[in-house]
Amino acid sequence: MASQQEVNRLTDGMPTAVRQRATTVLDVARVAGVSAMTVSRALNQPQRVPTATRLRVQAAVEATHYVPNLLACGLRSRRSRLVAAVVPALGSPVFAETVQALAATLDAAGYHLMLGQSGYGPAGEDALLQALMGRRADGIVLVGVDHSRQARRQLAGCGVPVVETWDLTPAPVDMLVGFSHADVGAAVCRFLAGQGRRRLAVVSGADGRAARRTQAFAATAAQLGLPPPALVASESPTTLGHGRRALRQLLAQPHGVDGIFCSSDMLALGVLTEAAHQGIAVPGRIGVVGFGDQSFAADAEPALTTVRVDGARIGREAALRVIGRIAGSPAPDPTPLDVGFLIVERQST
Repeated sequence: MASQQEVNRLTDGMPTAVRQRATTVLDVARVAGVSAMTVSRALNQPQRVPTATRLRVQAAVEATHYVPNLLACGLRSRRSRLVAAVVPALGSPVFAETVQALAATLDAAGYHLMLGQSGYGPAGEDALLQALMGRRADGIVLVGVDHSRQARRQLAGCGVPVVETWDLTPAPVDMLVGFSHADVGAAVCRFLAGQGRRRLAVVSGADGRAARRTQAFAATAAQLGLPPPALVASESPTTLGHGRRALRQLLAQPHGVDGIFCSSDMLALGVLTEAAHQGIAVPGRIGVVGFGDQSFAADAEPALTTVRVDGARIGREAALRVIGRIAGSPAPDPTPLDVGFLIVERQST
């Protein structure tokens, strides 16, 4: 690392104009007193440059605040060292574990994560994927399997590994790490029915994954001989306020409700909040189940029964599949990976 005195010495006489525009490798070379080729070699192949020269270049980089053009380097190496991940909502805590594990696993292998928000409709994902593919990411990780026909064609032809996550489908674009939302809905319905609850309801966000849970929940209720579950739909991303309003709607129905499955823990927290506000006993009068096992679920009052998905494992496995494919291996395993789920029973049921 160059001393401040050395940095000051190197920048003496540096034209003011250089400081007012993006610094180039030529500026670094001029300050360091070497050729542009030497600067490039010192930055990209430092073992091939004498120590004194390398330190001089490093000092010039510091002095000029030079940022290497990674796009140009990527064009030469055909690798950007970037992996793009697309999630429906950056603020959603449901996907936080997946994103953190994905980033950590990629970082350990020398890759960086570029994160984008698609929203809950195909138009947002289409536009985002177009931008990401144009920037030549080395791999793409997606939340969900519901894509437009255009997106599927582009993903299949983009020439980089693609991993879909947080869902299962018999026809993945490329690789897949997830679980069955239909199995979740069926399992929660059987869980509530097993407690003797007969007047069931679903409070659900408006996205394909939540819809599959709702459909399976209703189908299982019919198989068990239960009345059709009441349904309250909320926009996505779901909020505590949506949950409070949903419970008020359900309580206004003539036949009442004694078991509620919410498509997110935040919705379930809203149901618990409104129940407490109205003096409704949980789980005495109503049992409540959420989805996601967020950090607040165990500390809610009463503690929330919910569906736990190993989001960190999804992120790690997705990253390993991208890294393996880039390295030329078929994956570790090209077949879809079902990570499963767990109903975590607490006081709300």
